[in-house]
Order: sequence, then C-alpha cells, then structure tokens
Amino acid sequence: MQWLYASFFPAIWIAFLLYWQVKARHTKATQRLEPVASRIVRSLVFLTAIALLMLPRIPLPWLYRQFLPSGQWPFFLGAVLTSAGLLFAVWAREYLGANWSHSVTIKQDHQLIINGPYALVRHPIYTGLIAGILGSVIALAQLRGLIAFVLFSLALWAKLRIEEEWMRHQFGASYEAYSRRVAAVVPFIL
Repeated sequence: MQWLYASFFPAIWIAFLLYWQVKARHTKATQRLEPVASRIVRSLVFLTAIALLMLPRIPLPWLYRQFLPSGQWPFFLGAVLTSAGLLFAVWAREYLGANWSHSVTIKQDHQLIINGPYALVRHPIYTGLIAGILGSVIALAQLRGLIAFVLFSLALWAKLRIEEEWMRHQFGASYEAYSRRVAAVVPFIL
C-alpha cells in the first residue's frame, strides 16, 4: 500500500494546489492584508506538516510508528475522505469567487457570502482542507501524520481567529447573526 500512498496522495494534492494557483489570479484587489510575520509563521507550519506527510524518509524512526493497522481499509477510507474534503474546498472556493485570498484580507467591495457551502459552515475551505489532511493521515496511519494534522489544524485555527475578527469588524451585526446561526468549521458543532 505504501507505493499506492506515494502515488495517489501527492497526485491529488498537487492537482488541488495547481487548481488553487490558477484560481488565485482572479480575485478582487486587496484593501487590508494581514501582517507578513503572521503569513510567514503559518507558511512554515504548513511546510513542516507537508514535509511530515510527504517526505519518504525522515531520520526520526519513532515518527513511523503505526497508530492504525496498515492495509487497504485505511488507504481507501483516507482516499475517499481526502477527495471529498478537497472537493468541498473547491466548491467553497468557487462559491467565494473573487472575494477569496490565500492570506487573511479584506477585499475592495468585499461581500459576505452565506450561501452554498457557506450555509453549512463559515469556513468551508478550512473544513475541506482539514478533511483532506485527515484523510491523508488515516491512509498513512503513522505518527508523523498525526503530528502533521495537529500542526495544520492549529495553523488554520489561528488564521480562522484573525478572519473572524476581521469579518466581525467589516460586516458588524450581519456577521454576528451569521456566526450565531452557522458553525465555524464542523456543521452544527464547532
């Protein structure tokens, strides 16, 4: 299964990232951008998580301890969860349109999107990415994946907190009402 993991997961993540880069060209002009230090720290955490998941050999043997039995069911469950999560993120990205940005921003003529996947959760791209990473971790079934998942989730949570503050400032009572009605990342829960 290791060879299948080494082929499928990099391919699906690379395809996703290529789509993301292409779509990044069609966004509104930025009016307010988060500080560069915040973006750098988050990028370093993301790169560490990606390295833990994707590098074939890391010289720390304890990272390779299994937390699930290796076999077909973790691989296929992980493949389905990763695919579904990334497709959910793509749906959200399409729905967000020109308001999207890779960093926390306020765009010129920024709109509050509350339909489509945004009616299910306030941050559906994060929901999709977390599901995608979780699927990759389940398929890998090694301790290094769990560490990557925690790092990735913490970085997204920090970004989410900044976004929440900015959205509340930008949209006031509308965002407040929306946030009372719709969970942040996990429908009906969180």
